[in-house]
Amino acid sequence: MHPIRKKRLTIVLFLLVGLAIAVGLTTYALRQNINLFYDPSQISAGEAPVDVRIRAGGMVEEGSVLRDPDSLKVEFRVTDFSASVPVVYEGILPDLFAEGQGVVAMGRLNGEGRFVADQVLAKHDENYMPPEVADALAKAEQRQRAADQADETTAY
Repeated sequence: MHPIRKKRLTIVLFLLVGLAIAVGLTTYALRQNINLFYDPSQISAGEAPVDVRIRAGGMVEEGSVLRDPDSLKVEFRVTDFSASVPVVYEGILPDLFAEGQGVVAMGRLNGEGRFVADQVLAKHDENYMPPEVADALAKAEQRQRAADQADETTAY
């Protein structure tokens, strides 16, 4: 092999190896920072991974907020009106957090089916709803309509 060709081949191989290492490190770093969104119906159906950081969102179920008087621990249920998931959070909730309002909680689903949140985000005004929550509620409404129609057809 000619020395110039050998030198070019070596340079190209080093560039390819460097590029492969950069892509591998970038993929590894991004994998740890991905937060997938799951609605309560998906979590209840077992589609959400256990002990992996995810986002869960929906509406805070009316009458479900329980506050521990001795600490900042709060338990509540998030619903998409077809299923609900218990959420446990220890910390200061946003000022706009309330029953019947939209929330997105970030945390992990434990083995008992409870969502342990490390961050809770609430909507910022009366007209805003996070897009993921709006989509989840729309899907739940469509599933409920389909179930109602199926019940009506079997009733006749």
